[in-house]
Amino acid sequence: MTRLVFLLATLLLAAACSDNQTDDGAVAQTDGQQVSTEDPWLWLEDVEGEEALAWVEEQNATSLPYLESLPTCEPMRARNLSIYDSEDRIASPGMRGDFIYNFWRDAINERGIWRRSTLDSYVSGEPEWQTVLDLDALAAEEGEDWVWKGAFCLGPAYVRCPLRVSRGGADAVVVREYDVVELDFVEDGFFVEEGKTWTSWVDADTIFIGGDFGAGTTTDSGYPRTYRIWRRGEPLEEATEIFAGEQEDVAVGVYRFYDGDTAWDIASRSITFYASKQFVYDEGDLHLIDIPEDASFWGVMKGQMLVELKSAWTPEDVEYAQGALLAIDFDQFMAGARDFEVLVEPTATSAIRSILSTRDYLLVNELDNVVSRVSRFEFTDGAWGREPVEIEGLGNISLLTSSDESNVFFFNYEDFLSPDTLYVASDGGRSIEAVQSLPEFFDADGMTADQYFAISADGTRVPYFVVFPGGFEANGDTPTLIYGYGGFEVSLVPTYSATVGHSWLERGGVYVVANIRGGGEYGPSWHQAALLENRQRAYDDMAAVAEDLIERGITNPDRLGVRGGSNGGLLTGVMLTQRPDLFGAVVIQVPLLDMQRYNKLLAGASWMGEYGDPDTDDWEFISEYSPYHNLDVDTDYPTPFFTTSTRDDRVHPGHARKMVALMTEMGHEVLYYENTVGGHAGATNNQQSARVQALIYSYVWDQLGEP
Repeated sequence: MTRLVFLLATLLLAAACSDNQTDDGAVAQTDGQQVSTEDPWLWLEDVEGEEALAWVEEQNATSLPYLESLPTCEPMRARNLSIYDSEDRIASPGMRGDFIYNFWRDAINERGIWRRSTLDSYVSGEPEWQTVLDLDALAAEEGEDWVWKGAFCLGPAYVRCPLRVSRGGADAVVVREYDVVELDFVEDGFFVEEGKTWTSWVDADTIFIGGDFGAGTTTDSGYPRTYRIWRRGEPLEEATEIFAGEQEDVAVGVYRFYDGDTAWDIASRSITFYASKQFVYDEGDLHLIDIPEDASFWGVMKGQMLVELKSAWTPEDVEYAQGALLAIDFDQFMAGARDFEVLVEPTATSAIRSILSTRDYLLVNELDNVVSRVSRFEFTDGAWGREPVEIEGLGNISLLTSSDESNVFFFNYEDFLSPDTLYVASDGGRSIEAVQSLPEFFDADGMTADQYFAISADGTRVPYFVVFPGGFEANGDTPTLIYGYGGFEVSLVPTYSATVGHSWLERGGVYVVANIRGGGEYGPSWHQAALLENRQRAYDDMAAVAEDLIERGITNPDRLGVRGGSNGGLLTGVMLTQRPDLFGAVVIQVPLLDMQRYNKLLAGASWMGEYGDPDTDDWEFISEYSPYHNLDVDTDYPTPFFTTSTRDDRVHPGHARKMVALMTEMGHEVLYYENTVGGHAGATNNQQSARVQALIYSYVWDQLGEP
């Protein structure tokens, strides 16, 4: 069973401008009043323009010497790198046939190696690895800044694999067919130049492919609008187009998956980020899979179609609840049947987080008050049976990988203070064995974690986690850092972070994770509550968490910081402009900030289902929170730290650049770092990641002060 997973941005955001402005317009504030002006910083959107890069160099030259001179910075960087390069890290598994694959970076393999081991060797805890591809050697040989983006191999042998590598970490990739037996690229194999290209195997000599084939073949979001069937040896430009969407769609896709020996070809139009139409593609004919456009089609297993609802649905006489997981015989459904079996019906506090399948079992990972639990489903005698998978602990479970050829799967367990443990489960989870645990990268002795609830502006109870350092006393003066996201139905769960542990908790700071609306912690309704015109609810929730921390005597505004990236960078940008009174430090990473132009920059148009269309009346509510358009020259802001990446081709670096330029012009103090490589993650290797994290935590300690 396979689910179509588009390579779309899931952590992205934007800002806005007035409805009577041109595309070059902006809105500044003076004395609290909005004044329409021409945007003088539009030239900073020229990502690699000479003038723009000179500006970037100047900002980096101002901020980096200050940040790197802080006494915490170099020790943190060195400690980060030792952790990121540690041989004790868990080699995350990817099951393909008889092998476990893993991509690994360390001090020797800076760009990384793609390697594999047998299943028995891997679960022994001391795997014998075979290097399949050395990315450092490849980059050196070809003189390219290659960054690994994954491989998609043809089962069941998994020998031929189109590899995806990018220059500098961008989303755009080069696709190159590789043979994992010969350990070399296939001569005259499938090859595609750099672009946002998606592929799926049909058979050993044929693939489905979507990408930029010229005018009209990509959507407004920059993703494939058309798909072709491409046969080995055929020039790509001669490949036959088999499916097309509309220019305004986010993307289209065509892929093949198997239910046992039965192959299904599925074509999909992503109309918005949250609405799509799915079709069975049959030798040129399209047959609509008539489910709600916002439902998730999880595929077919044992002849049963699996559908997760994002809204309540009444196809005939029975109403099926929002967030439910449904099953029905696929052939009968396509013939008109609508008598679904309900596998999971979430409660007010629970939600489906992830789904994984083995040869005979369906595994469903749910959150209940943001704590994981896993169930095993088996289809026998025409019905589904459900049993719990007995996993001890009240933390976070991540279903990692499985295979259609066996009932083995892998999962990870962790919480804020318990290092990750990797488990292998046999027979659908009836037998569970620990494979490896992380060492304790920080001393958690005396530390505790708890869950609290804040009351938002509209009376909604908003959960959040607090991790306390050893010896904590509620004296209202402890440095505290909140992390938040609040978008795209992304759930923030308890996770073990060595970086947070040694950089923050061990030094006496309190760490907070806010489960605000816009996320998926309580299912689709929690996400939809902060969509479009209701976006302000996410920001009200974050402010409520901050206020609750202060009221509980945990901290005070001078000692309170907030951090977020991508959509979370928009969140922290709004916190800066709406509630500067609450925070002494604000970290704004790879952010969306100019919400008037976000839909015109890179992949921004794909997120209009989340934020709205600023070129319509939606601007009325977007403009209320767009950080770039709500700066006030007379407001006393905490000094924020902006980070972004020149090679981020998902969230445009112009967002951060223009915000910094405008704040500087207004006379506000700002710190800025732009990595010239790194993609949307902001870093392409362990050294860059170690540096960025050290800069961030050194900044926060500098602004909030030591305990």
